[in-house]
Amino acid sequence: MRSECSAGRSLILLVLITLLCCEGFIYILYMPSMTSLLCNNEAPNQEQNKEQEPDEDQGTVILIWRWPFGHQMRASSCSKLYNITGCRLTDDRSEYEAADGVMFHHKDIYNNVTELLRMKRPPLQMWVWMNMESPGNSPRQARLDGMFNMTSSYRRDSDVWVPYGRIVQVSERDRSFQIPKKDKLVCWIVNNWNMRFRRVRYFYELRKHVSVHTYGGAFKKRLTLEEYYKILPSCKFYLSFENSVYKDYFTEKLFNPMKVGTVPVVLGSNRKNYEEFIPAHSFIHTDDFKSPRELAEHLKFLDQNQEAYEQYFTWRQHFTTKSSYFGLEHACRICDHIQRHKGYRVVNNLSTWFWT
Repeated sequence: MRSECSAGRSLILLVLITLLCCEGFIYILYMPSMTSLLCNNEAPNQEQNKEQEPDEDQGTVILIWRWPFGHQMRASSCSKLYNITGCRLTDDRSEYEAADGVMFHHKDIYNNVTELLRMKRPPLQMWVWMNMESPGNSPRQARLDGMFNMTSSYRRDSDVWVPYGRIVQVSERDRSFQIPKKDKLVCWIVNNWNMRFRRVRYFYELRKHVSVHTYGGAFKKRLTLEEYYKILPSCKFYLSFENSVYKDYFTEKLFNPMKVGTVPVVLGSNRKNYEEFIPAHSFIHTDDFKSPRELAEHLKFLDQNQEAYEQYFTWRQHFTTKSSYFGLEHACRICDHIQRHKGYRVVNNLSTWFWT
């Protein structure tokens, strides 16, 4: 009797094992179809998301031939940063034939013009010459005449004007501006050093009459970006001395101190030109003084007269500064210009327009 029961249990166990194996086989056999079904259930949502994304084949295409100084930036910010829509920026040269405009940075092309002359240009494609250096720091190249359709630079008479910085209305958040705490009177951060520069000669005379805290490669005190933005606000005055003196040429040496709450002492173009860009009482111009010694005396006077010093910040109640995104802003505004101006023109006098 026990033998029959044992045999019965063995038979039942064998049947259960067989059923489990069959279920496993069926699961394995049909698993791909189940997975496919699951993916198909998700597919409608994926298609919906794709439809909500902008079509990369639409809009005005701007090819950035090479990012200026290799500072590559995300090329999808025109609408967010500048409220410029309908633009697609790319640095993929395989899209050259489809590009509506091509932006060339002068520093990257001036010594390789032959290559550009050999390139086949699609009909009506706009070539844009872009440069943010002054004529004194830009090698002249007459062969560029007649090659481009537009210009983009710091100069206001460019087709696409992009200054190093702008004065903009202050936001509600920034209306509570406070002058940072100061523990230095005059500061200067400089890397490019040349005794022929007017700013170097002026500095040598100025430091005879007032102490200047100096930093940068020229003084073997290079700063990290973090150190730079820590030191700059701690100075009452900053020597915003440009290395080249040209109309409209005002660089980050001017706008960065203004942004962080330091009074710029400027050496560059004339006061009238500066006042076309920034408030008249937001800076001190070296031309307003007969000598570096007289300027030094004025700085020391302001150091001892807080009320007079604070007058240089009254403009911050209503305005602040906004820096340009080098290369990216140019490309976005070039796109906007092409969208607004459908005509075709050629810049035949680039070498005389910019260098004379």
